[in-house]
Amino acid sequence: MATNIELNETLLKKAMKLGNTKTKKETVQRALEEYVRHREQLEVLGLFNTITPDVFIADYEYKSQRGIS
Repeated sequence: MATNIELNETLLKKAMKLGNTKTKKETVQRALEEYVRHREQLEVLGLFNTITPDVFIADYEYKSQRGIS
């Protein structure tokens, strides 16, 4: 998909140097991938501390399932 956008050249050059990329396209592609991955991680982090006590078994011995004493 062809898209024309105006980018901050200074920022783009810095991203190319940091990411060790050779082309603008590669730099933008990698930046988008990292952005999506980061946002997905934030969604997962939002799930922490959302388990209520009625969802888990308090006396469950997870180590016994792995053969650990």
